[in-house]
Amino acid sequence: MAQKILFIDRDGTLVIEPHDLQLDSFEKLEFFPNVFYYLSKIVREFDFELVIVTNQDGLGTPSFPESTFWPVQNFMINAFSNENILFKEIFIDRSFAEEMANTRKPRTGLLTQYLNDPNCDLKNSFVIGDRYTDVELAKNLNAKAILINAQNNFIEERFVFEILLPDFNHVNQDVGVFESGLYEVLHRSLHFVSGLDDSRRI
Repeated sequence: MAQKILFIDRDGTLVIEPHDLQLDSFEKLEFFPNVFYYLSKIVREFDFELVIVTNQDGLGTPSFPESTFWPVQNFMINAFSNENILFKEIFIDRSFAEEMANTRKPRTGLLTQYLNDPNCDLKNSFVIGDRYTDVELAKNLNAKAILINAQNNFIEERFVFEILLPDFNHVNQDVGVFESGLYEVLHRSLHFVSGLDDSRRI
């Protein structure tokens, strides 16, 4: 059976994105509430391989030295690993948006191994992220997308999930306030999509 993938954004999806858009210290690191519990459930209940795909503007330059990035990154990955949430691959693009690099989301230069692999089920894979570049990446991969509304109110834990197919048609929009927050809705949304009849699948 071909392998399905969850291509997951990092900042704004696994962890709350800092106001300055640069996660370069432990003081800025904040996991989403219950991310470990519900991502563990997703790992157990679905046959997805987990892959992180993230744009880290200027990583390795004086404005974002690697010495400030890797301690936080490694801590984050180890925290997930300790909960048996294992990422098969981690793809990091270091370019700036104006460079238009083919490796930067929404372009697929970092992900050609999946595009060329007949054992990868991209049509039933997802890109999960908080920006429309993540949706565009899903379209470029011929995958589905789950978009986390960038205007979420994290204090009230109000979240909007939009599930989009490669042609950008919506099949569901899930809005609500939940005690467990963001990842409860993600877990429920994946169950919703898995239950779609074949006529609604791409």
